[in-house]
Amino acid sequence: MKSYITTLLGLFTCVQLSANEPQAITTMPDGKAWVLQTKSSVYQLGVGQDGVVKQLYYGNAARGTQLSNPLGDEITVRGGYSQYTPAIEAIFGDHVRDIELNFTEARIETIENYPTLIITQTDKHYPLTVTEYLRVLPEYDLIEKWIEVKNTATGKKAPSILIENCQSGSIFLPKNSYELTHYSGSWACEMQEQTTKLTQGTKILEVRNFKSFGSSTFCVRPEGETSETEGELWFGSVKYSGNWRLAFTQYPQSEVVIDRTATGLLQIVGGANFWDQSVTLKGGETFTTPRMVFGYSDHGMEGASQSLASFTREQLLPLAHRDKLRPIVYNSWFVTGFDVNEENQVALAHIAKDLGVETFVVDDGWFTGRTNGNSGMGDWTVDKNKFPNGIKSMIKRINDIGLDFGIWIEPEMVSLNSNLYKEHPDWIFHFPNRERHMCHRDQFILNLAREDVYQYIHKCLSDLLRENNISYIKIDANQALTDPGVPSWPVEDQRAVRLKYYENFYRLIDQLRAEFPDVWFESCSGGGGRNDLAILSHMDFIWTSDNCDPVDRTFIQYSFLSTFPANTMLNLVCDGDWHGTQHLLEYKFDVSMYGLMGIGANIVNWTDEEREIAKRKIAQYKEIRHIIQFGDHYRLVSPYHTNRSVLQFVSKDGNEGVVCVYNMADYPNNAITDTRRTRVVKLRGLDAEATYTIEGDERQYSGSHLMNVGYEFPVWGAHRSGIFKINKL
Repeated sequence: MKSYITTLLGLFTCVQLSANEPQAITTMPDGKAWVLQTKSSVYQLGVGQDGVVKQLYYGNAARGTQLSNPLGDEITVRGGYSQYTPAIEAIFGDHVRDIELNFTEARIETIENYPTLIITQTDKHYPLTVTEYLRVLPEYDLIEKWIEVKNTATGKKAPSILIENCQSGSIFLPKNSYELTHYSGSWACEMQEQTTKLTQGTKILEVRNFKSFGSSTFCVRPEGETSETEGELWFGSVKYSGNWRLAFTQYPQSEVVIDRTATGLLQIVGGANFWDQSVTLKGGETFTTPRMVFGYSDHGMEGASQSLASFTREQLLPLAHRDKLRPIVYNSWFVTGFDVNEENQVALAHIAKDLGVETFVVDDGWFTGRTNGNSGMGDWTVDKNKFPNGIKSMIKRINDIGLDFGIWIEPEMVSLNSNLYKEHPDWIFHFPNRERHMCHRDQFILNLAREDVYQYIHKCLSDLLRENNISYIKIDANQALTDPGVPSWPVEDQRAVRLKYYENFYRLIDQLRAEFPDVWFESCSGGGGRNDLAILSHMDFIWTSDNCDPVDRTFIQYSFLSTFPANTMLNLVCDGDWHGTQHLLEYKFDVSMYGLMGIGANIVNWTDEEREIAKRKIAQYKEIRHIIQFGDHYRLVSPYHTNRSVLQFVSKDGNEGVVCVYNMADYPNNAITDTRRTRVVKLRGLDAEATYTIEGDERQYSGSHLMNVGYEFPVWGAHRSGIFKINKL
């Protein structure tokens, strides 16, 4: 390996490029070592003397020349020494469980407009080819990884290969003591920030039942580095909406190396969760993992969150609506529940239009037999008892008011008492001779992996959209996965059903988008149970949580912005009072502003004064939403560490900004050490030489003053808020 490191170091010194024009991928003269460079980082790898591709370094570009020994295998496998957490585990036809890879070839191609290093390794004896893709996105400081495994055997009697585990990618970090920040949660308490020290051993984060309520996004930094804006960290996220898994292995600190143990290193492996899952590859067949993004920041959490947000907003979101302002929606669920009919929905729509709403969404309860949460699911026809004229009449009346129309549907589920379940009880996940389990409602998950189920769901949604003037569809999924059996399939395919399910789910959304390109798609999963980068490759935004309490939402939404851009986070102003606090309506509207504003409250009962507040706040949001939805965000003050939350948004041209200030509590000066410090806020992302005005203040301030001295926004008292426009002169 030493010769390759020497060659790599020599050339790397010569190819140092400016941060503005990084050369994304450089191949060494011998074709067996590579440098992947982003705005702030380099990733270096090369072929060792044993013929295996090694990771040499990943981190700050300025320190990339300090290489000594390889950190670990680029693709870790089950086989030989067992020092690494394996990314691939397989069983061959003769029951051999070890893999021995050898470098075969490498090439560079352009995939989706970005250079991609493609490295192929093959097993030394068995017909297994492993191809790794490393797609470099320099301006986002990201490297996207995924793996393709192939059984290259030919002929009718070609032996199968059982893939017991196949992760998307792995990285090694140099010897150090690290802390992990990740986001976990439960229903109505999504995306809660968690930080823990990574001690010797392996920490696993995983989802097994299709419900995340958190995120696969993680950040790892040297222990003790906690700044939002400074210090280095590595981050990543699995681009997958099904069951995912992350493993963080901190190897023991030791001066004695036994069996090639990676002493002191940290290994991170992620991808689809292969718990109770496997893939059987027959001769000529391939399996491709979901993609995973890894990133590096030398500007703390801010660098990581901005990279992921910009990447999502500019590269992942569906192209049809990527650059469009998101509409202000009214959702009727919290008012009428299952008791929907044409007259009460149209009455709500009249008021919503007067307030400034742009899209009216009818939620659950519109379809046949849907009188409560235990009925009707799967029979996606209009309930003629509630809508004797069908829903076309209602939609036309709402359109005539001047509102676009949206509708809720939960296509992956079926109720126990539905006609669909009576006709096709085999369409749900189940095992023979075992109880069929339900969660909190009398419903099951349809086995979308089946082609007949896929075709049924597609026809239901396609007919609904084709026959009605629907411009917005909310797709929900409340049931957690249970009993993932499919008895009608061949035995060797049954444990791959979860993978096939999500393959068809993505296929369903993409096919509908192709047929109805003007329709907005909202992702909901019992609230925020499906938060990931992959869902935002197919849908436009996410319903963040069923919990609309403004204080709870302040925490949830702050964490949401650690990964996702504000234009993917739907927030509704609702009546729900989760803590008996009786929040001011202004406070609720202000909390909903840093994302996609909407309303779910009973606007019929609002007083004239409350309606005027709503009109004023919606008008205010319309003036600034282009900044919030498309600008860079800065998390200035964390609610997890202080008694308030402050966020800032700056337009891409730098001419406009918005500061959102939220007090959760208020204390006398000096009663708590941080009180004064958190009231004076240092802004970020401004032009130091420019002059700015702040809404409500007649004075002018230099960008340098606002960023280095700070500004005390006039927000006083518990559960009070303020939205402040900033303009560059």
